[in-house]
Amino acid sequence: MSKNVCGIDRIWRIVLGVLLVVLTLTGVIGWWGWIGVVPIVTGSIGWCPFYMPFRFSTCKGRRG
Repeated sequence: MSKNVCGIDRIWRIVLGVLLVVLTLTGVIGWWGWIGVVPIVTGSIGWCPFYMPFRFSTCKGRRG
């Protein structure tokens, strides 16, 4: 499992995920905000399973 999420993509995933979870915990949005856990995890580990079928990577010089 090589990394396919790097740089700004990784940062944006974590920020968006945390924002969704916080909004859910504060009651601003509904239960669907827990989907924010997915970008937090993929950003944290640096690997996204949805990039694999397309052999896509945001890491310089790498292809999925």
